[in-house]
Amino acid sequence: MDHLATAGGVGGSTAEALMYAWFVLVLLSAAYVAHDAFTVNPELTVMKWGWVLVTLYIGPVGAAFYVLSCKEPRPGTHERFVAPLWKQAFGSTVHCVAGDATGIMAAAVLASLIGLPPWADSLVEYALGFGFGLLVFQALFMRDMLGGNYLKAVRSTVVAEWLSMNCVMGAMVAVIVIVRSHVPGADDVADVRFWALFSLAVGAGLACAYPVNVWLVANHLKHGMGTVRVLGKGGEPIPVPAPAHGPAAAQHSAAGHGSPSGHDPAPVGTPNPGGAAPDGMAAAVHQSEVTREQVTAVAVLTLVFLASGVLLAGIFGHLS
Repeated sequence: MDHLATAGGVGGSTAEALMYAWFVLVLLSAAYVAHDAFTVNPELTVMKWGWVLVTLYIGPVGAAFYVLSCKEPRPGTHERFVAPLWKQAFGSTVHCVAGDATGIMAAAVLASLIGLPPWADSLVEYALGFGFGLLVFQALFMRDMLGGNYLKAVRSTVVAEWLSMNCVMGAMVAVIVIVRSHVPGADDVADVRFWALFSLAVGAGLACAYPVNVWLVANHLKHGMGTVRVLGKGGEPIPVPAPAHGPAAAQHSAAGHGSPSGHDPAPVGTPNPGGAAPDGMAAAVHQSEVTREQVTAVAVLTLVFLASGVLLAGIFGHLS
């Protein structure tokens, strides 16, 4: 028995050392992303904060995806680089998770400090995660892109945020409750295991929210990644004089300051199945053709996923 206890102690010490090493990498990764995003990369300001927060949660994984999907590879290429749907959807997912996970983390810290039971902790995490994601990261930070009216921004983003949040929370509640049920200290905010578990849970939430964000972005129900060179820091189109007819007009449209249809430009890199702006810098706003029945079907799927996460937490963990 003494031998087993000693072995367990050694194993525990090694695990803790690895967790502390992980968080050193987290800080280095977040510092790199913050420096690049705020000094070099021409992405929208809200996405700069989104990438920094997500990298603080998932460390080198977040930094790697930042380089692969958002970091401008060469000067003047950001618009074209972020145009593919998978990058647009990943940016949308990062934006969602940055807000949701921040609210969930605040709720988890609060629950740890006051000793809420797991079921109550999970409810508070869902409420604060959804509330912060919708009211701050979606409506407040994106209100300029959505007309400048805060309440209108809330109404226009609530469904997309809710669908995405269901997937984030479905994954996170399963990971958090199950691991806490079997790893001592994982529910204590003063223990490194608490923060390591949160990193793992956010990574799971990001992965599981990605598919629904692909659907939302592809159907123009949610914005993708953008660039300040076309949309400005707040997401509003940069005003420019009306172009003359001829080659100059064509160049003006291709630069993202207008569109053949005369509509305002959509978020930079928005997928454009019609091919009106093949360089992905700006496309005409597409009226979504998604029906209420289709939105309802996706809502049902996300609710089933959320319920499955809760069920797994109850079966393999101690939710009550």
